[in-house]
Amino acid sequence: MAPRKKTEEKATANEAADMVLHYLHKQNRPYSAIDVSANLHNKVTKAAAAKILKDLHEQKLIEGRAAGKQIVYHALQNAAEACTTSELAALDATILDLRTRTTTLLSTAKALRSTLATLTSTLTTADLVTHVHALETEKTQLAARLDALRKGKAKKITQEERERVDKEWARCGKVARARERIVKDMWAMIEEGVPDQGVREEMRDMFDLDG
Repeated sequence: MAPRKKTEEKATANEAADMVLHYLHKQNRPYSAIDVSANLHNKVTKAAAAKILKDLHEQKLIEGRAAGKQIVYHALQNAAEACTTSELAALDATILDLRTRTTTLLSTAKALRSTLATLTSTLTTADLVTHVHALETEKTQLAARLDALRKGKAKKITQEERERVDKEWARCGKVARARERIVKDMWAMIEEGVPDQGVREEMRDMFDLDG
């Protein structure tokens, strides 16, 4: 024999009224009688919920309004908790300020993310500085050697060796100019993404861009 389904214990009339009123205050949003009964797990029947809500409304303990073919009820709002006109205006001003600041911050964050993506896809500043210093050293050495060769202070070199040296010199100059363009482009992106002048100056000193 199949077990009997356990019937839900129904609340008494007073318990049901207290339960419905407490539920509306706790949820602080409008409900119909059907919703209240269902949300209370049928401890209060739909018919009982409809009668209780109607009685509470007539006693001015709750508010009710028509919503389509049914009536929805909600707890009374505490007038002491309501904001004054000046308080609402202040809140509106605060909200507007926060929205403006949020828009600005989002724009700055987007620019910084773009700058970061560009920077991480190329050589780091430290790598660039190291390469520039190495190229400057190599340039000085090659200039000294080339000057000595042109003045005849060294052993005579062949035309092939001279062409090789000149070609290497031209290559180093091209690389150096390319590095300079990269540094300028990266700094331009940093200036665009970092609006604070003081922060930009600190970054320029840190990267030794004026050295």
